[in-house]
Amino acid sequence: MHLSHSAVGAILVAAGKGSRMGLGYNKVLLPLCGKPVIQWTLEAFAGSGLVDVLVLVISPEDEGAMADICHSVRRNFPSEKTPEILTVFGGADRQDSVYNGLCALPQGVDVVLVHDGARPFVDGALIERSIDNARAWGAACAGMPVKDTIKVVDENRVITQTPDRARLWSAQTPQAFRREIVTDSYHKAYREGIRGTDDAGLVEAAGYRVTMFEGSYGNIKLTSAEDLLFAERLLREKKSQT
Repeated sequence: MHLSHSAVGAILVAAGKGSRMGLGYNKVLLPLCGKPVIQWTLEAFAGSGLVDVLVLVISPEDEGAMADICHSVRRNFPSEKTPEILTVFGGADRQDSVYNGLCALPQGVDVVLVHDGARPFVDGALIERSIDNARAWGAACAGMPVKDTIKVVDENRVITQTPDRARLWSAQTPQAFRREIVTDSYHKAYREGIRGTDDAGLVEAAGYRVTMFEGSYGNIKLTSAEDLLFAERLLREKKSQT
């Protein structure tokens, strides 16, 4: 694939097992108002007109189902602006899966967005903010100020600290980076044995400054059965408003 310099690539992480929901299969394959969760996420990126290539990170056992979903997305967005969709197998955990996605990005990609496949409510405005912040700062993370007071506890659940809520944000995705920054951060993490739960954390550990920017309170990650019910309600409300 030939891409011009400064192209945008998005890595969609969708190689989970659905263990938190107790499903026994990948939660992103769950039906959500007539389409699998991951299809909503793919279509948000494919339809934005802002991304040049999508790398979908999947589990080997989901290869057939994901191929069918990608075919549906290409059929629904047949224009020349529709990004190429590549698939790659995930690794032992999220960090390894994202790294596999990074390695699959073609030459020419300058900005990399990493997004959870189980966040189907990402939209074009958020994708655009992600790209703009990556280009402006080099490393940026979507998120929102927390609404609740947060307590830090010890091993006995005794409160040891109450941080100032005004300085606390809940991290979301997309997390967006200049390609050379996120690639260097992953290489450093592997050399130094660092394991992280998100990409921004690895970039921070590598010594880079990461800027938070506003995501959306509606940009929820589906991790429980209750989340799925809430997502269905949100979609029904959106459809009724159009």
